[in-house]
Amino acid sequence: MLESVLNTILDVIFWLYFSNAILLIIHEIESAYWKEWELFKIKGGLTFFLILHVPIIGLIMFGLIEMFLASQIGLIISIILSLGGLFAFSIHVYFIKKGNDEFKLPISIIILCSILIISLAQLVLTLLVIFTPVLSTCGICSF
Repeated sequence: MLESVLNTILDVIFWLYFSNAILLIIHEIESAYWKEWELFKIKGGLTFFLILHVPIIGLIMFGLIEMFLASQIGLIISIILSLGGLFAFSIHVYFIKKGNDEFKLPISIIILCSILIISLAQLVLTLLVIFTPVLSTCGICSF
């Protein structure tokens, strides 16, 4: 029974990861529009910003493959992606509250709020899968 429940949760995490990856990549496309490197005071302009995204998007895609395979590294990258989503939401709310005009379009707010919700669900379920074997062997979890 536990294995069936974990497999179902892993499927849900995969689709949350997939959705979150799409939203975060769309957010990064929008970030280029708003010249986010200026917001974060990153030197190098668009060129450095694009180069910086090669390993980031590579890690996101590698994590998607690993989540499809239901590997431990996939779960670790799922945590990283979730935390990245929570950071993206939090830092942009901070900048908006400071009075910055970037990321205030309705679509921007929808993307950021969606990232928040999906990241929270993804993080909770990923941690549940990682810690379920520990919980079930110590009697806390009743699966």
